[in-house]
Amino acid sequence: MRFEAEDRVFVLTGAGVSAASGLATFRGSGGLWNGHRVEDVATPEAWEADPGLVWRFYSMRRRDALAAQPNAAHVALAELEKQMGDRFYLCTQNVDDLHERAGSERVHHMHGTLFESRCVWCEKPFADRAFYEDGAALPVCAECGRAVRPHIVWFGEVPLDLNSIFRELERATVLLVAGTSGSVYPAAGFVDVAHRRGIETIYVGPEEPLNARAFSEILLGPATEVLPTLL
Repeated sequence: MRFEAEDRVFVLTGAGVSAASGLATFRGSGGLWNGHRVEDVATPEAWEADPGLVWRFYSMRRRDALAAQPNAAHVALAELEKQMGDRFYLCTQNVDDLHERAGSERVHHMHGTLFESRCVWCEKPFADRAFYEDGAALPVCAECGRAVRPHIVWFGEVPLDLNSIFRELERATVLLVAGTSGSVYPAAGFVDVAHRRGIETIYVGPEEPLNARAFSEILLGPATEVLPTLL
């Protein structure tokens, strides 16, 4: 694919991009973790019921993400950003840091990030790579002493900074979606917004997404194989 000097590319990535690096896609693996539904460890209600269990889950996810390495899809997108500069915007549903470790700089994590935590009262995110696997020694805020939770958008919560996401989407001339099933909203609705505005829409993934009808082009195949050749 060739981009013109006036093109602005909005990229949306999902769990399928990180799956090739060995990170579990919980929806695709039965949605279970140690016998618990993911919804039971990734909702506000789960946090209220058992913060120790929630922190064990996210500590495990931190360990897995730290052990993973960026793959060819991450590298291809980072290279495209180098070529396009501020005409490139990457919005990811993923909470790992593989895009950044591949070299991407303009990354917005709409569902939060594994390597930040925040106070439930102060609401200020801070860098955090610690593991909290002891329910009797969970983190507390240094300023107010309240509980500290993962800086993750859980089921039932609003994604981070939707206004800036939609501003970037409305400026785009191309929407490129990779590795997401089209089942999680509001991200699954980005293609509808783009379609109404006449923005070119391209999907990359091993199988058609649930919202396939809205794309102008669908390229079937693993993102690790398609993106390096496409870009």
